[in-house]
Amino acid sequence: MASRTRIGIMMPSTNTTCEADFQLAAPKDVTIHTHRLWMTNDSSGPEAFDHMNKEIEAASRYLATGKMDAVAYACTSGSMVKGPGHDEEMIQLIESLASAPAAATSAAVVDALRYLGARRVSVATPYPKWQNDKIKEYLEALGFEVLNIEGEPWASQQGHQGINDQDPETILEFAAGVCRPEADVLYCSCTAWRAMEAAEELERRTGKPVVTSNQATIWSAFRKAGITRPIPGFGRLLAAPAPVAVT
Repeated sequence: MASRTRIGIMMPSTNTTCEADFQLAAPKDVTIHTHRLWMTNDSSGPEAFDHMNKEIEAASRYLATGKMDAVAYACTSGSMVKGPGHDEEMIQLIESLASAPAAATSAAVVDALRYLGARRVSVATPYPKWQNDKIKEYLEALGFEVLNIEGEPWASQQGHQGINDQDPETILEFAAGVCRPEADVLYCSCTAWRAMEAAEELERRTGKPVVTSNQATIWSAFRKAGITRPIPGFGRLLAAPAPVAVT
């Protein structure tokens, strides 16, 4: 009997979308194992993510006991709130404690954008202004031109858990309107937002490649675990994944 590939995820405790997306994308011989990091719906500001990130070391050690083939830190804001470089430090910390290759959402998104040849991006989010400002600052520091970044009005008022409850059809309509004709890629941020389910239709409507936070995190974590087979139904990135890590 063939062995299974084990993917570990650590994510905000309010997030009920990320593990569901991993399960949607996972082949039958891949199993998903999650560890939640403390977050509340009324937490706000960078301090909330700093507090949550204090649990990364414990989460890594817990996941190590399950002998993961790869581990993903699945939170966009938590992996970019301190700017470029901090996400790579997080990856190194997780790898050292989990004894497995690691991915982090913001670094995975950057790899995905570069893999798709993006220079100019439109960004759709469920975030309030302070998080959108951080995303723009992060991407521009890494050489991307952010043409526009817009937060969906309802979702941006719902707190961390409420984001999970927005229907993908609503995300589709909003994000399609955000994408500018001159954009190379449309990026839909947030691992709690159900944008991955809308990615393929978004690509049809906009004519642009679409990167979502969960799609990129899955793509990165799966590659690091040696899973390179195409995964249809969630946009170009997963339909034809890269066989090796992007440098």
